[in-house]
Amino acid sequence: MDHELYTLAEFVGQALKEQKKKLVTAESCTGGWIAQALTDVPGSSLWFDRGFVTYSNAAKIQMLSVKPKTLDCYGAVSVQTVTEMVAGALLHSDADVAIAVTGIAGPSGGTEEKPVGTVYIAWASKGQGSKILQQNFLGDREKIRRQTVIVALKGLAL
Repeated sequence: MDHELYTLAEFVGQALKEQKKKLVTAESCTGGWIAQALTDVPGSSLWFDRGFVTYSNAAKIQMLSVKPKTLDCYGAVSVQTVTEMVAGALLHSDADVAIAVTGIAGPSGGTEEKPVGTVYIAWASKGQGSKILQQNFLGDREKIRRQTVIVALKGLAL
């Protein structure tokens, strides 16, 4: 077990529990790693509602109500897509708080405009707007994904 991720997840869970809130995740490039970190914490069913792993564009459309036009115009790795992902996660869950991530973990798939390591992370709460962060992580696939999980959990700022 990854001690740093466990400690972060435990902290997030305690804050959610104290506020009587539930969390939902919508993950693309992390493939469910955020949900895994959260559910490693015993008792997480009290504050973790569900996780969507929407790796394909079709999954983003079907499960999170991301608009096909958004994907066509801006791509899966964009501010616009992650904004729709985080809103869709709240819409299709019983959660109060959501995290969404999409990015290019590599080793291929990057472009000059969006190089490997480009990641968008979004946080939202019901009844409030979303907060979006673009990161340009360095490292191999695992390092990029791990950094994404850490920043996503730290960014909840509950």
